Amino acid sequence: MHTHTQRTGLPALVANLALVLVLGASAPALAEWKPAGPIKLIIAFTAGGGADTIARATAEEIENRKGWSILPEQVTGKGGLNAALALIKEPADGTAIAMVVSETLAYNNVAAGNPVELDQFTPLTTVAGFQMGIVAKAEKGWTSFADVIAAAQAGEVIRFGTMSAKLSDLSYLLGAANGVEFNTVQVRGGKGVLDGVQAGDLDLGFMAGLQTKGVAAGDLVNLATALSNPLVQTPDAPSMADFGVDFDADGYFMFIAPAGLSDEARSALTGAIIAAVSDTSTRAGGVIAKSFGGAQTIHGEALETMLLEQESSSEELLDAVSE
Repeated sequence: MHTHTQRTGLPALVANLALVLVLGASAPALAEWKPAGPIKLIIAFTAGGGADTIARATAEEIENRKGWSILPEQVTGKGGLNAALALIKEPADGTAIAMVVSETLAYNNVAAGNPVELDQFTPLTTVAGFQMGIVAKAEKGWTSFADVIAAAQAGEVIRFGTMSAKLSDLSYLLGAANGVEFNTVQVRGGKGVLDGVQAGDLDLGFMAGLQTKGVAAGDLVNLATALSNPLVQTPDAPSMADFGVDFDADGYFMFIAPAGLSDEARSALTGAIIAAVSDTSTRAGGVIAKSFGGAQTIHGEALETMLLEQESSSEELLDAVSE
């Protein structure tokens, strides 16, 4: 009398197992990480500059792609250290990130006496590298940094624009290595250097990509690269090493989060940022491709190692300047 129940038990068991398998197969999609609320994006530099433009354009694209809400907030000053100090007070749950430059956690931090430590942050990814050149107006008649040195050796006062203490140190070392002294003028941001050169208030200066349009038009010239590698736009420009300085101004725009971020959150945020900046059809990708030679995305252990190396190099640079 119970045979009917026994015969229907197996199909029921199979159905139940199938349901478990279906639910199990969909579990990763259901568990995909997303922020618990709006993401605060702390931007370390002033509105309208290269870092701010990249940060906001990246945030907009992530919102479009992921549906996350991202709220930009400017926290400027001390080469990005004010933003870094603000970030470490935020929760490590993916609802707070910051856009800084690698120099923030390297030279700027070392020079300030290490107010923050690298282990207080979760590095997410770089998005673009500096296209740092030493730039002058074409009408000056200089075609190489060698012409600048010759002019200085002949007694001309050279006003050299910089946008950070590190670049001011490099300006000093360039002069010292070649027996001259530049009148170094530190201004606010790369746009300040660009405006000063174009207005004739500066004779030349360091620029990290904003010079691209002017160089293409023939109004500006890259006299030298300040990088360890050639500039994308003018690969034949000499390097600072050619003029006796073995340091460089390599650096990156990058996103960071507070220490303690979960692997899931780190992976999701990093992936979203990389997707936004790597697509040249987007505003973020287009800006980076036009001004900075294309996206450069260093992340994970490679980024952590790079920051440690830049920290060490910064200590050596400061020692060299103090000699």
